[in-house]
Amino acid sequence: MINNQGSSNLRMFGSCVRYLRLRAGLSLEQLGALTNYSKSLVAAIETGDRMPSEAFILKAGKVFGAEDLLMEMAQHLSRETYPKWFLEFLELEKKARALHTYENHVIPGLLQTEEYMRAVFSAHCPALDDKQIEERVAGRLARHVIFDRRPAPVLSFVLEMATILRPIGGLAVQRAQLKRLLEVSEQRNVEIQLMRLERDTHAGLNGPFVLLETDDRRNLAYVEGQHGSRVFEDPEIVSDLTARYGIIRAQASSPEESRRLIEQVAKEL
Repeated sequence: MINNQGSSNLRMFGSCVRYLRLRAGLSLEQLGALTNYSKSLVAAIETGDRMPSEAFILKAGKVFGAEDLLMEMAQHLSRETYPKWFLEFLELEKKARALHTYENHVIPGLLQTEEYMRAVFSAHCPALDDKQIEERVAGRLARHVIFDRRPAPVLSFVLEMATILRPIGGLAVQRAQLKRLLEVSEQRNVEIQLMRLERDTHAGLNGPFVLLETDDRRNLAYVEGQHGSRVFEDPEIVSDLTARYGIIRAQASSPEESRRLIEQVAKEL
């Protein structure tokens, strides 16, 4: 459940949007047209009943000439969504020198489209309510700023082939997701590799994890599990996972071959 502080932040953001809209002399319908949102969704944002997407925040900010204000307020919307230790990890992620991710079930959060995220969170068990889903979507979208950072961090991803074959959210969502993978893979600091199903040896059978090198050159590992996830800074554990990731990358298809595989799957949809 969203706690009182999270709900208060949503209502405060919504009140600000309403004030700016009225000051600009716009109706709910007009603001919706300018931000590609329906009248009802804009109304829900203004009352604090709907978490605004990053796209809405950016577009509304431009409409009102208040980009900095809305972005600053938006930073407080998702703070209550994650436990403290994970928030600390996300802060390190923002300034990471390098980030290496292995994922076996879904496209990693940093690579997900907004609709793919929404489909993933909608399938959460136990079920999340609409507010919780939108909070998590907004929080995950906010992490995408890492792709625009300068100097650019080193980013690598190894994905199981199943992650691009599984139509989470339906075929339209899958097509858009594959398109995003291809677009992101064109960035010079990003490498995306696929682990083919035909591999008979596999170093990643113990599950997904993330390796992170901080701006002050500390090395950490984030390991996900069914009943909880952990961040490790123990040198022995991080060293073992770093070695494992090296083997996984060597076993996976090259970035060039992986692009061809993604393009092939996209054409067949």
